[in-house]
Amino acid sequence: MTSRTPPPAAPAEPPRNAMDGVDEDAALLVDLLKLATFVSNPMRTGVAEPLDLAPTDLRIILALGGEGEMAGHELSEIMGVPPMNVSRALVALHQKGLVEPGEDLRNRRRKPFRLSAAGQAMFDRTVPAMAQVSRQLFADFNARDRAAFRRASGRLLARMTQWEGVSDG
Repeated sequence: MTSRTPPPAAPAEPPRNAMDGVDEDAALLVDLLKLATFVSNPMRTGVAEPLDLAPTDLRIILALGGEGEMAGHELSEIMGVPPMNVSRALVALHQKGLVEPGEDLRNRRRKPFRLSAAGQAMFDRTVPAMAQVSRQLFADFNARDRAAFRRASGRLLARMTQWEGVSDG
């Protein structure tokens, strides 16, 4: 019985980057989407879990703490979370005493929520936890890189909040 040796393997090709040959702006958008996706893990493990919050609850507390009183549909829009998930989270946060109903005197059908005193205290506790996470994430950024990233993300956020869809021109 003869032993057969397999033929030599062809040299391995480097993995193909799916963004090779793609428009630079489209590749930048893909990077942004990746950042938005992957930042959830450090926020969950470094901020939400130590504060005994679900990730959606944390996002609601951050939104209300940063933007002020908002209705569920407004939270759903800015967070990109289905309205039912926001509604469930608001009920849970209300039961925990972290949010309370607000009042819109100009539109009585609108049902806004705001942070309660306990919710504001929780929001205040998120700041040092986020500072810890950010120190780890931005450890390799010098002050100039941080400032440039902050300026670029600020301009992008301003444009995104004014988004009205893709135009032909």
